Amino acid sequence: MTKFGTFETHARLVERMAGALGVDLEERAQRGEEASEVEATDRVYRCLSCTAPDMCVKFLEAQAELTVPAVAAPRYCRNKSELERLAAT
Repeated sequence: MTKFGTFETHARLVERMAGALGVDLEERAQRGEEASEVEATDRVYRCLSCTAPDMCVKFLEAQAELTVPAVAAPRYCRNKSELERLAAT
């Protein structure tokens, strides 16, 4: 398992992955659309348990060069289903 970074590092990865899917988590929180701080923290802990953070970084770097949001998160993303659900709403 490849593990790197701190809680803050993975919080940024979650934010970036959400952004790659066209989801602005900060804006959703400001509008009161985020259910709780606990859910946001749980996303980061799921990310911390990921076995492929290096692949995530590569995906995000490639996605940053594109002008449209990603259709889906990578299959290895521990937050895939939740972030895709948020992107669909």
